[in-house]
Amino acid sequence: MWKRRRVDELETVNLLEVSPVRLAAWTEKEGQVVIARPKLFRTGLLGLVDHLLHLLSAKRIRLDSVGSFAWLQLDGDRSVSQVIDLLREKFGERVEPAEERLGHLVRVFRREGFVAYPGWDDEALARAKLADQQR
Repeated sequence: MWKRRRVDELETVNLLEVSPVRLAAWTEKEGQVVIARPKLFRTGLLGLVDHLLHLLSAKRIRLDSVGSFAWLQLDGDRSVSQVIDLLREKFGERVEPAEERLGHLVRVFRREGFVAYPGWDDEALARAKLADQQR
C-alpha cells in the first residue's frame, strides 16, 4: 500500500570527482559514437524480465556530437569535472549548463550499464574484465 522511495546509494557522492569506466562495446565513425546495449546477466524472474526488455529495446544507441565527445573522454582516467572542462573548451556555450548536462548523461550511462564507477560498481567491472578475457 505504501510506496517506498528507493534511495540511490550514490546520491551523496560528488559526481564531479568520479572517473567512470566504459563497459559497453562501441564504435566510432566520423566522430559519432554508437554504443551497443549490453545484455544483463541476472538470473531467475528478473533475468527473464531483463531478457524480454532487451529484446524490445534498441540494440544500438547513436550519440550526438557532444555525447560522442563526452563518451570518448570518459575513459576511467579523467574525472567528470575534467570532462566538463574539455566540453567547455570544445563546444563553448553550446553545452551550458555543462555540469547538469554531463551529470545527467553519466547517470543515464550508468543506469543503462554503459559505464561503471570504480569503488561503487566493482562487481560490474569484474564481470566486464572477465568477459574481455573470454573473448
